[in-house]
Amino acid sequence: MTRTAWLVAAGLAAAACRTGGGTGPRTEPSREARGWQAFAAVAAVLQSPRCVSCHVAGDAPLQGDGGQAHTMNVKRGAEGRGTPVLRCTSCHQTENVETPHAPPGAPDWRLPPPAMRMAWQGLGTEALCRMLKDPAQNGGRSLAALEAHLREDALVAWGFRPGPGRRPPPVSQPELLARFVDWKDAGAPCAASDSHGH
Repeated sequence: MTRTAWLVAAGLAAAACRTGGGTGPRTEPSREARGWQAFAAVAAVLQSPRCVSCHVAGDAPLQGDGGQAHTMNVKRGAEGRGTPVLRCTSCHQTENVETPHAPPGAPDWRLPPPAMRMAWQGLGTEALCRMLKDPAQNGGRSLAALEAHLREDALVAWGFRPGPGRRPPPVSQPELLARFVDWKDAGAPCAASDSHGH
């Protein structure tokens, strides 16, 4: 979901909470509806180029804001760190450089390993939500472990400071964490009326 679509959806959700054409009493959205609205912000980050470029189903990462194929025929490799002849860290150092469009950097630059690709490129928001909660698809993580990953992983932090020539996600890392916690505390719903959040 694009930022524009998310804002439209949030506006529609707010309008739906009124009765009588906006002249009657206001009703509060349900716990699930609040959680689902919070997840929209999480999804907007995860579906941004900074995340999608590495969370792909295939063996080649993407690059740039347009999601073009990575140059130099880069491949995921057995551990997600590239092939023996072309490791990710051959070009991606531990920090960004200030040259626009040069290889960005963060500690332990990598893709998810092939056995646990966490691939959500092209998924809709609900499908992404359900995939994210499934330990069989998310690296065996609980919601608390996912929260810690978003808070502590250096590659996640890099996405919000991607260096010159790259667009950061539509919300900040603190906002992402706050909305993730809101979603988790609401039972991690994957729809506004989801009663099977866990």
